[in-house]
This record gives sequence, structure tokens and C-alpha cells, in this order.
Amino acid sequence: MSERANVIEVSGLTKVYQTAMGRPPLRAVDGVDFAVRQGEFFGFLGPNGAGKTTTIRMLTDLTRPTSGNARVLGFDLAREVTRIKQKMVRERNSMPHLLIIGGSDAGISAALRAREVNPAYDVIVVVADRYPNYSICGLPFWLGGEVADWRALAHRKAGEIEAQGIHLLLEHTAQAIDPAVKMVTIVDEVGRSRRIPYDSLVIGTGAVPARPPIKGLEQPGVFFLRTMADGFALHDYLAAQSPASAVVVGGGYIGLEMAEALSRREMQVTLVEYLPSVLTTLDPPLGTLVGEELNRHGVTVATGVAVEAINQQGQHLIVAGSGGFRAEADLVLVATGVRTDARLALTAGVETGRWGAIRVNQAMETNVPHVYAAGDCAETYHRLLERHVYLPLGSMAHKQGRVAGENAGGGQAAFHGTLGTQVVKVFDLVAARTGLRDAEAREAGFDPLTMQIETWDHKVYYPGAHKLYLRVTGDRRTGQLLGAQIVGHRAAEVSKRVDVFATALFNRMTVGELGDIDLSYTPPLSTPWDAVQVAAQAWVERQENLEVK
Repeated sequence: MSERANVIEVSGLTKVYQTAMGRPPLRAVDGVDFAVRQGEFFGFLGPNGAGKTTTIRMLTDLTRPTSGNARVLGFDLAREVTRIKQKMVRERNSMPHLLIIGGSDAGISAALRAREVNPAYDVIVVVADRYPNYSICGLPFWLGGEVADWRALAHRKAGEIEAQGIHLLLEHTAQAIDPAVKMVTIVDEVGRSRRIPYDSLVIGTGAVPARPPIKGLEQPGVFFLRTMADGFALHDYLAAQSPASAVVVGGGYIGLEMAEALSRREMQVTLVEYLPSVLTTLDPPLGTLVGEELNRHGVTVATGVAVEAINQQGQHLIVAGSGGFRAEADLVLVATGVRTDARLALTAGVETGRWGAIRVNQAMETNVPHVYAAGDCAETYHRLLERHVYLPLGSMAHKQGRVAGENAGGGQAAFHGTLGTQVVKVFDLVAARTGLRDAEAREAGFDPLTMQIETWDHKVYYPGAHKLYLRVTGDRRTGQLLGAQIVGHRAAEVSKRVDVFATALFNRMTVGELGDIDLSYTPPLSTPWDAVQVAAQAWVERQENLEVK
């Protein structure tokens, strides 16, 4: 059923002709929809039963009737709708209640899975803004013009979510949790407060931008990018001011993607990174390749610089940093990572860990009974390290939310762990990693050996072959695969090749066993020994040589 309704005025009554999917609009003799109040229930008065209410549905964009006690066919609509509402409230109160705080990846995944597992559950999702289930990861591509319409960033539209029996409370924020009586206090957009009961509660409050100790972050023209509102604010500034230059502070995933996005808008971009190379989730030899790609596309890269202040000077912003760094820009984007937002959880006595994130087990349960947590607000179990870490990733938020929703709905699911698998596109280059790097593996108690190779993505005689740069890390003693990093052209299937490594890691394979996997081959796409296997064989040869010595 479509959310949209054609509304016309008939005899003082707001009469709604609802267009159903695959069916023409209802005729007046077929039914009258009565809108009680925006976002609430209305009745379908059908021909069978001579004015009896036959169907109840929910819409979000209907209006009030223009007369209080209007009658159609001699039927008191206002009284009937009141009776229907009272009946539905009684039925709803008898259902088990699942309350979810947060309408992004984890929250919506939890809601959808809970309804799949237990359709009897009354599921309510409290959403702080008007944009449930939007891809925040997609904002750089909209801001750069690759995605034309911001609405396309919705994984699902609000109507599609509500069609699954999930009630969305948009522009509401949760203020406190009282686990003793299983109630959550929420506040709407105009400050009205009320309490909502729950039988099970999922906290998916996400993360907030990390604010580095830089003076001048409140200056006009300085932006963060974490929410749809952030994206709209930046988009409006770009449209209104037509800035010619920008400084991006931070060389991580969002910083890199926004450097490209702003470059696509023909702006002169300077990217500033505190550490010696950009994309520090990769080892420096591969991070350097990403920096070179930025340079090739006109982005100035300044590494080893601590930004200290942003000052207004005339119509421009001056970014000052260590070592005498100084850059002038019309716009500054700060992309220095995120920190968990567990403030709501603390009101319920939920325990947090060393990163301030909510402590959970593999069932996504907190220490408070019937309270679960998932997504960027929660810790993540690491499959290789066999302990919890803080690793905020959208892919993990979806998976954790699904587990939390299933268990909140009465299931017995488990989150089997992250490997930190990540990928990013920077202009024509793709960089990816999974598992542990050499230093991380050593810190975890392994005896790591890392080998880097260069090879081709497919047979060189077929046009369009591209170099791939791979680093494989394994345990010197046991041969266990510990991690992999790949950088290569965007056409070289970097993401799918790192997924091969991730699959092997998940199944605790050795590096040598990668050579036994039956991978596909055709000259335009690969080589008889795929690049993954060539890298694995080089690692094994290196290990064997070290053993001989």
C-alpha cells in the first residue's frame, strides 16, 4: 500500500482516495478513509457491511477532518474511529513491546529481524531525525554529485519500514531509561515528554564526531559530517557560497572520500593528516600509494601535521598547524573519526568498556536484563583477537542489529565477530584490508610475518590489466593467516579479492591453504593462480626460506 493519498474536500469531511499498489484509486461508493490525526489510524468504510469498518491502516501524511462529527451514509465516523482506536490500543497493550532507540543501520536491522522472528511483537523505533535507515556512508557521493538525489540514500523509505508493522517515532529523542519499571522517557520535536514501556529494549544510539583540540571549530564554514543534517548543511553552504577551496582535516575514510567529492566540484582541496601517511588502517607502503593517487588528481596532501587552529581572515578561513603549516580555504571539513554515544545507556546503569562503548556479549546483551545494544554505540567482538574491541563500521552495525533484534524477539542468535574488513575508493584507486596488520598481530601475541608483492589483476595480454599491491600477514610458526591489505585500480576487483582473504580468516585457514581454493579464472578477469594465491604462495616461500636459515 502506497503511503501517498489523494485528499479532497467533500461535504466538510476530508475524504481520502487511497491508491493501492497495482489497483486503481478507490471510488466514493467503495470506501471512505477517515483521517483522525497526522500519523495515527484511519478507517476504511467498505461496501460490505453497509458502513462497517473493514480495514485499518496507518498513514503519515493525512489531515484532520474539517468537521468534528461528520456523517457519511448516516454513519457516525468520529464515534466509530474512536471505538476503533480504543480497540487497537487494547490489542497493542496486550502485545509484547520491543522498543528500539535509534533509526540507523543497527536500529532498523533490529526492528526488521524482530518482526520476522516474532510477528506478534509491537515494535517501535525512536528516531532522532526524519531520516530513518539512510546511508550516511553515501553522503560524500551525493555531495560530490555522483548521486543526484539525496533521497536515493534511503536503504528503505519510511513507508516501506512501517509496512512491515514497525512504528516509527520520527524527531523524537530518548532521554532516560528506567530498567526497574521498563520505561523509557522520550521527548518530541516540540519538547513534549512521555514514557514508553518495553519488554525488550535495543539501544542503537550510534556515535558522534570526534572533536579534536582545534581552536575555531565553531567558525562559519567549518563542518563535520555524521548525520543527514550535517550533509544538508554542507550541501546548502556549497550551493550558496560556491567555495573555491577547502581543507579536509583527517586522512581516514570520510576524509578521503570528501577530498574526492570536493575535487569533483572543481575545488582546490588540501588534505591534512596528523600521522606520516593517509589511510593509517593500511601499512605506510600502501598508504603512500593512496597519497600519490590524491596528488595525481590535484589534491595537496600534508602529512605529519597537527592542526591547531582555524581562524577567520576576511572572507577566508586560515588553517594553522604544527611545523609552520598554513593553508587558506573557503571551507573546512573536519573528519577525524568518531566516538561512541553511550550517554543514554548510562542512565540505565549499562556498563561501558575502555573506549566508552557499551559492553555486550555475542548475543548483543548488556549487563541490564532485557536490554541489548548494537552498532557504533557498542563494542564489537573480534574473531581473531577473541575479545571485544571498538570498531564502528556500517557493515557491522547491520549485522549486530540483526542479532540484537532476533534475540530481543525471542531468538537465540550470536554475533560471530568482526575481522575489521574495510574498503574505500579514492578516485581511480581502491584500498582494502581485513584482519590484523603486522604490528597489531605482534601486540596480540602472534609471531607475524608480512610479505608484500606486486602482480596483475588479469592476464597481461588481455587489454586493461592493472597492477595490484598485496600485503599478507601470517603467523610465522603456525602458518595461520592473520590479515591482508590490497591496493589497486578500481577495475581490479580489490573488494572481492579482500573478501576472499576475509572468508579464509573467518574459517581460520592457513596462508598455504589459500592456494587450495578453487577460484574462478578467465583471462579478462584473472590469472590461473589468482592474485590472492600468488601473494599467499610468496608468503609461504618466504616462511620456508626463513625456516631453512
